[in-house]
Amino acid sequence: MCTIRPFEVSDLLRFNNVNLDPLTETYGLTFYMQYLLNWPEYFLVAEHPNGDIMGYIMGKAEGEGENFHGHVTAVSIAPNYRRLHLAAQLMERLEKLSDEKGCYYVDLFVRVSNEIAVKMYENLGYSVYRRIIDYYSGENDEDAFDMRKALSRDVEKKSVIPLKHPVSCSELELE
Repeated sequence: MCTIRPFEVSDLLRFNNVNLDPLTETYGLTFYMQYLLNWPEYFLVAEHPNGDIMGYIMGKAEGEGENFHGHVTAVSIAPNYRRLHLAAQLMERLEKLSDEKGCYYVDLFVRVSNEIAVKMYENLGYSVYRRIIDYYSGENDEDAFDMRKALSRDVEKKSVIPLKHPVSCSELELE
């Protein structure tokens, strides 16, 4: 049992149990604040009755025309609370919000090596749209999958027709 509620500024001081995971991207406080200020409806937290933060999702709506979409910037669940379908609940909320805003699809980027997450997203109806070369930089540069799920506005499901070739990060900036 948990409560899904809007993320609050004070949660930034309480979510280390979620972020201390090698597969979780951790950002600076200003990045989280930017999302909280610009897209507060897309920033949610799952809270245990004992007050623990179990996980969170942050995202945004962006793009124009048929490229107007919801984007999942991060969804992360604390190790102690995994396998409870919390990520699915958070994703469902973000998808519903994006659908209500008139988005065509929801997308997210995931490490190619994160097979558990890729499988989870596939089970939620996402498919690989394209592979992005060296999207994750650091000690071990790694490719990402851009995974997408069409929403009700994309009747013909054009937004999820996969590209046949990988793209570079510089090609993403041209979109």
